[in-house]
Amino acid sequence: MFNLTRRVFGLGLLVAATAAISFGAAADDLKAFNIGYQKTGLPVIARQQQIIEKALADKGVTVKWVEFTAGPPLVEALNVGAIDVGWTGDAPPIFGQSAGANIVYAAALPSNGEGEAIFVKPASPIQSLADLKGMRIGVGKGTSAHNLVVAALEKAGIPFDQVTPVYLSPADAAAAFASDQIDAWAVWDPFFAIAETRYQPRVLARSIDVLKVNTYFLANKDFAKAHPDFVSTTIAALGDAAKWADQNRDKVAEALHEVTGVPLDAQTIAANRTKFGIYPITAEIVAGQQATADRFFKLGLIPKAVRISDAVWTAPGN
Repeated sequence: MFNLTRRVFGLGLLVAATAAISFGAAADDLKAFNIGYQKTGLPVIARQQQIIEKALADKGVTVKWVEFTAGPPLVEALNVGAIDVGWTGDAPPIFGQSAGANIVYAAALPSNGEGEAIFVKPASPIQSLADLKGMRIGVGKGTSAHNLVVAALEKAGIPFDQVTPVYLSPADAAAAFASDQIDAWAVWDPFFAIAETRYQPRVLARSIDVLKVNTYFLANKDFAKAHPDFVSTTIAALGDAAKWADQNRDKVAEALHEVTGVPLDAQTIAANRTKFGIYPITAEIVAGQQATADRFFKLGLIPKAVRISDAVWTAPGN
């Protein structure tokens, strides 16, 4: 089990778990389909457009949306069955798999790319990644931003043990950054975009500069086995949401703002640099995710080595 960074996550999981269904039920007995999402990205668009609800309209199932501020608690919710599917960055499922989480990779999405970065305030003496040696970096443990920090330091030739990671949720990191309790912050949109509107920070590295990774649509393993049609239908619906987003770029920020409540100016920044899409998990994608997992294990960040291919879901008939 994971150590969540904020007590509120535990409360959120308890509430979600109370509403969760039993995965052993037959398809006809399924009453609710629980989807985990974060404050930006393709699932938010799908929710705003009700694309998944429309795709499942003939199933007699209520679609329930559960919001998370980061990937690790979302993975934990998948593990305990509080949600059925959900979207995270690259690192959370690795930490989850290493801890024995009951999850599978169902599909891949584009990386956070330009919308994830390590940055400092404009007045900071830190000018480059090399200047991070000995500094305090706020980051969510087991998040995609954690992988960015590891990879960026590696590229700059700085051993990970020569910085001080301060493991914080995005909300706590925002407060720490504002009060200068951390020297740098690594985070993804919309939190990165919010920081840009408030501070005009100096960006030291973005994920697109140092990583070739994906984000992932995940499922509870038992749910995917019992209800593969729901997983497949949802992936197809997310594909429709991606098409809508690409064809309606001028409406994406408003859609994100409407669902999440994040200020429109920040969501506009995030939307303008987001790539939308969803696709099968290829051998190349598995190899890239495996390289990330191996890096984490080498640094002692995960308790045991994992084989990514063991957790890849294949739709029946494929």
